[in-house]
Amino acid sequence: MTNQRPVSCGLDFCAVPDLNNCLFTANSSKYEFMCVPLVHPLFKREFISGAAKHRTGPFTRSDLVLCSSDWNNLIIGKISPHIKVDSKNLIVQKNSEQSLIQELSLASHLGLVGVTFKLMNGIESNSNLARIICDQVTSSCTLQVWIQIPMENPVKQAYSYREQECNSVESPWEWWNAFRIICDYHRKLCVALVVSHDLPDPEEIDRWLGEPVKCLILPTTLFITNKKGYPVLSKAHQSLIKRFSALEVQFILTGANRYQNISYYHNYLEYLWKGCQADGLYERFARGYEDYLQCPLQPLMNNLESQTYEVFEKDPIKYTLYQTAIYEAILTIQSKAEDNKKRIVVMVVGAGRGPLVHASLNAAGMANAQIKVYAVEKNPNAVLTLQALERDMWEDKVTVVSSDMREWNAPEKADILVSELLGSFGDNELSPECLDGVQQFLKDDGISIPTSYTSYIAPVQSSKLYNELRQCRDKDKHFLTHFETPYVVHLQNKYDIANPQPLFTFKHPNKDGYDNSRYATKTFEVQQNCVLHGFSGYFDSVLYKNTTLSIEPSTHTPEMFSWFPIFFPIKEPVQLKAGDQLVVHFWRQCNSKSVWYEWCLSKPTPRPVHNPNGRSYTIGL
Repeated sequence: MTNQRPVSCGLDFCAVPDLNNCLFTANSSKYEFMCVPLVHPLFKREFISGAAKHRTGPFTRSDLVLCSSDWNNLIIGKISPHIKVDSKNLIVQKNSEQSLIQELSLASHLGLVGVTFKLMNGIESNSNLARIICDQVTSSCTLQVWIQIPMENPVKQAYSYREQECNSVESPWEWWNAFRIICDYHRKLCVALVVSHDLPDPEEIDRWLGEPVKCLILPTTLFITNKKGYPVLSKAHQSLIKRFSALEVQFILTGANRYQNISYYHNYLEYLWKGCQADGLYERFARGYEDYLQCPLQPLMNNLESQTYEVFEKDPIKYTLYQTAIYEAILTIQSKAEDNKKRIVVMVVGAGRGPLVHASLNAAGMANAQIKVYAVEKNPNAVLTLQALERDMWEDKVTVVSSDMREWNAPEKADILVSELLGSFGDNELSPECLDGVQQFLKDDGISIPTSYTSYIAPVQSSKLYNELRQCRDKDKHFLTHFETPYVVHLQNKYDIANPQPLFTFKHPNKDGYDNSRYATKTFEVQQNCVLHGFSGYFDSVLYKNTTLSIEPSTHTPEMFSWFPIFFPIKEPVQLKAGDQLVVHFWRQCNSKSVWYEWCLSKPTPRPVHNPNGRSYTIGL
């Protein structure tokens, strides 16, 4: 969990006879905002026909009751509950439409952050509502729409003793999914999840973690009283809040106060919130990067900046593992050598600013071995750093070579070839091509570190990433470019549809020729209804023997932060049903100038190939 902002709690009011008085109550009890009806819940308006059609006077309070900054920051408007725009009665429907538009217009006039309403049924009962909301959010309106959805279908509790009927009850997630599809996944639509006493299955909760959940609505009846007389939540509800805190959710407290002071609830939620803040190396490094799309580095095409080197050099775990692997490799070579004092030749290719050179020298010291290190680096700016270290620290133990490793003519062959050319997908920074180009200078019995690496993919649901990509537009590029480009991203607001599966493996030295193109097909079993937005990618690597590093979730190297996962989008969301087989095809394509990936689906429905012939994204050689 990486949240660092203070807790944000709102207080829900069912009616507000005096707005300033309610605001004072909320503020004095520490609440950061309020949910208040825009119009009195019983004040119906009639625009078509009826006794109230010609009623005079204002339909609600004046905007002068609060200053603009209070309207802008402290109030979420509640849409009147009597509005039924999908009513079969034409008069009720038309009156409701006019009332809804009137209230949305008022909310926009007041400059509110958002409005909220309850969604209680499937799309058959809400199609017209979805259409009106879609019209509003696609206009110049800046309002967010917080759609209140129960975690559990209220009907399900009535079937609690009849398991077969209970299992056939539609999940409220289906209501939300159908509603947002009609609204074309608009980014202004958010979920306000109403937490129930009986929580849904863990898989359903996981699925909500892939949705734009803005807040959790907590009825006061959820809280139990501890020994000291204060409100607390059950262990299950505490765990739920901890999981959603990673999404930076807000909270809304609703229902009657059952304690001496309503601030007790806020105090407890603040305590829980602070307890959700993890403070490990990985969390500190990742803070602020949650669901932020970054283009993968291309070290062959572009020379890295000093700051980039500095960031990765702060990862102590990776270089400790490399040092261990080099130490084990030196011991292996010593065990085979007739002369234990034989000088061991180590080539660090892609040396950067020298962390692997340091690791090699440290490993040699641990093994009491004599070594000669060649530090090969193509970035002339990084070479300056290496040359300064060679002069001031390394002396004759290290020879700095300013050259692309593929063009270098080494004066001797190496016992150990060391590189850190791995990307978030293993091979996506062209480690195979680079090492194939230099392995001619590795002895026949020489050791490559790493010795192998494998990429992994997994299907993922993330409305947030999909909407982020829809905002990307480049005038001079193909309109699908951003959906055919892989991104490095610290995945947070997502649901993992299935576990990762291995995709491509590369081994070094490469004794099977230099064809680094690959093609693989993977089949995933879908456990519950969901939406596919793309594929998350990971890798693991064997550095040497039992020394490994990994960013694959089930084997992730603890506290290592040098790599975030990679994300392969798809052009259009794919609706998946429980029991579906999801079949994806991945290609790694190569020519003389570049490498690129292509991907497509063949099940449950065939979809076009993404990035054909590298039209949107290539990795330059």
